[in-house]
Amino acid sequence: MLMSGRGREAKIRYMAGTFRLLSDGDHVRCAETGVTIPLDELRYWSVERQEPYIDAAASLAAEKRAKRRA
Repeated sequence: MLMSGRGREAKIRYMAGTFRLLSDGDHVRCAETGVTIPLDELRYWSVERQEPYIDAAASLAAEKRAKRRA
């Protein structure tokens, strides 16, 4: 199967329990670490901040960062 978004970063709308692809791509970058996350491995994100995270630790760090700024 040919993927038109291969090698490109996707644009995504993050929702509760799911996400919607806004533009073709096969990965996103963790908002906390900058690590590339293949879309099929994306499990953590913030609906409020519209940010993806590589893992639970990065998600927690982003949450703490957001609370310090508030």
